[in-house]
Amino acid sequence: MQRIGFVVYPGFQAMSLAATSAFEFANLTVGQARYDVCHLSENGGQIPSSFGMTIDTEAFDRQPFDTLMVGGGVGIPPSTPRLLNFIREAPASSRRVAAICTGAFLLAEAGLLDQRRATTHWLLAQQFKKLYPRVKVEEDRIFIIDGQLWTSAGMSAGIDLALAMVEKDLGADVAHSVAQKLVVYHRRSGGQSQFSALLELEPKSDRIQSALAYAKSHLRAALTVEELASAANLSPRQFSRAFTAETGQSPAKAVEHLRVEAARLMMEQTRHPIEVVAREVGFADRERMRRAFLRAFGQPPQAMRRRASQGQDDELTESETPHAA
Repeated sequence: MQRIGFVVYPGFQAMSLAATSAFEFANLTVGQARYDVCHLSENGGQIPSSFGMTIDTEAFDRQPFDTLMVGGGVGIPPSTPRLLNFIREAPASSRRVAAICTGAFLLAEAGLLDQRRATTHWLLAQQFKKLYPRVKVEEDRIFIIDGQLWTSAGMSAGIDLALAMVEKDLGADVAHSVAQKLVVYHRRSGGQSQFSALLELEPKSDRIQSALAYAKSHLRAALTVEELASAANLSPRQFSRAFTAETGQSPAKAVEHLRVEAARLMMEQTRHPIEVVAREVGFADRERMRRAFLRAFGQPPQAMRRRASQGQDDELTESETPHAA
């Protein structure tokens, strides 16, 4: 049995606990207890979350854990000398040491991430860089594996990280079954982006949301203002005015962002040639897609694909065979 130690502290964010569901459902999937999750804190007892709920914990001790995970908080987590020392000593006795979201701040403060690649929630990534300049922060990653150290972006990305652990330990079929039971995508690779064009646009009215949903599902079409206006049941003039007022962008610019995001995701998940990707997401040719990528990311599609491949290669640095408990 593989023991998972999950570290919390006063003010931890309850959603970070969602990652442990992957281990629970892995046990249910294989029909035996392959994982045992233990919630830990400095002094044990009940620990309050940022929203007021409490969780029972055991105090730190010398018992070994196969994997030690540090939960995230709404802001930068509070640290104490004993907490940092416990984290600092973990790599000597644990196969994996992981942090979800802002939990990466504690790994960095403990010195574990010096000269290592890591990620955290994008809202605090710049602050992370300033506080820990020796860490190689990649703020646009879902999760990163650097040796035995694992870090994830926002709270939901902790589920992706945990699914990746299950896949390493028990194989892809088990991880896929767990993802299905959790009703999550199986599974976002660590190299995927934290950002979403639709979330960034944040349309307020149902009509504009309907137009964007139509655009996302018809990216190969021309997607003229007239076509989008029809999807929103508005005249082209009304639609353009309402769209810009609600999103701060023109319809053409928003469509470009959706196409760029779709192209990036396609390059992360497939090996289709760039010409094929450009055609599938509605760019007339690879040169137009290249210019759109430069505007959006400051680098061409080829560079983005290499970066995504690097992230996937990092996920394969551990053994591809299931880990023996």
